[in-house]
Amino acid sequence: MFQSLGEKLQETFRKLRGKGKLTEADVSEAMREVRLALLEADVNFKVVKDFVKKVQERAVGQEVLQSLTPGQHVVKIVNDELTELMGGTNSRLNVSSKPPTVVMLVGLQGSGKTTTAGKLALMLQKQGRRPLLVAADVYRPAAIKQLQVLGQQLDIPVFSMGQIKPVDIVRGALESASSNSRDTVIIDTAGRLHINQELMDELKAVRAAAKPHEILLVVDAMTGQDAVNVSQAFHQDLGLDGVILTKLDGDTRGGAALSIRAVTGCPIKMIGVGEKLDALEPFYPDRMASRILGMGDVLTLIEKAQANLDQAKAEEQLKKLRTQGLTLEDFLDQLQQMKNMGPLDQLIGMIPGLGGAKQLKNLQQEVDPKELNRIEAIIRSMTPEERRNPNIIGGSRRKRIARGSGTRVQDVNRLLKQFEDTRRMMKQFTDMGGPSGKMKKGKGLNLPFFK
Repeated sequence: MFQSLGEKLQETFRKLRGKGKLTEADVSEAMREVRLALLEADVNFKVVKDFVKKVQERAVGQEVLQSLTPGQHVVKIVNDELTELMGGTNSRLNVSSKPPTVVMLVGLQGSGKTTTAGKLALMLQKQGRRPLLVAADVYRPAAIKQLQVLGQQLDIPVFSMGQIKPVDIVRGALESASSNSRDTVIIDTAGRLHINQELMDELKAVRAAAKPHEILLVVDAMTGQDAVNVSQAFHQDLGLDGVILTKLDGDTRGGAALSIRAVTGCPIKMIGVGEKLDALEPFYPDRMASRILGMGDVLTLIEKAQANLDQAKAEEQLKKLRTQGLTLEDFLDQLQQMKNMGPLDQLIGMIPGLGGAKQLKNLQQEVDPKELNRIEAIIRSMTPEERRNPNIIGGSRRKRIARGSGTRVQDVNRLLKQFEDTRRMMKQFTDMGGPSGKMKKGKGLNLPFFK
């Protein structure tokens, strides 16, 4: 996400960091490049103008120009202003003190409302809440069925009354939620291909019946300024409480994320970062600003790890590693847990020092998700005994494993060699004191499986 914008901004600030002293002319030149980068990213023109003005006013101060590290000072100022531009702090959902909390999702057709309803329900369920999904989109073909299928996958109930008036469906859903102790009601409303009065009138009627604590606009981040214009229109008619940006993982520019808060005043509350049902995250402006500037996002990475990695299993594997050594079964299990954390390019972008645009491109080429799938197929084609003791895998076994995994014998040979290199490296690591030991000087990060 934000790849093209990140590349341009990072290159601009790389030039500034290379200078021992900055002049006002240096800052002006950098701000010109920042302005062009933001405009190319489809950020609202007025937003760009105000943003550059604020940064330049702070960047030409004596504290910055006379600093020993003026380039870093400017980057910090840009980071601060980007964070403020996107809302400053994380904006949480409003929760009613008297259940149920009612969340009404609105937006144009095709923005991803129905899928987002399922993702939001799953997120709230993981937080200990008991959500109820409401199928109030009675116009789009198969919208009700789609929500019901999502509900079955997530084991979350879906309230539906067929093709009757949405207002009546909402009233019935609220009664059902109260009688079945459901503390959160998520209403999937109908959209249109464009904004019209008929759509808004219907949504106003649903709002009057539901009395929602949250009205969230679901909007496609990849539509750029169109997303901002849609947000403005919905906010004027309905009074939005926030925005959910979908498909942010595919948005290389970032115009919508950087403009919506400034133009509409509505905070971005959540972002969709993938197709999986768990690919919905709270939006943190400070973390996003750091990622745009190539400074990583350690907090989100830690949260993903805590949510997806089995701590007890990790400790068990570490103990086993110290006594018996790494096996292919261990590696397969670690591979699965890592894949559950999300796309590798996103994870790499969260690591400080590896989130720079050029480094990220190089690592994406080195760590190919297809290669991970190939490794997994090869290991799964082995017998349990072969996974635990790869030394017994001779020529005939390698041919059988290659046939079973749909790969070549050369691929099997390469995996086994790389595994042996990794096992040797892990043994050296544990001999130096394990995770708490310090690596020897000159030893860097080695990823033998991805070479």
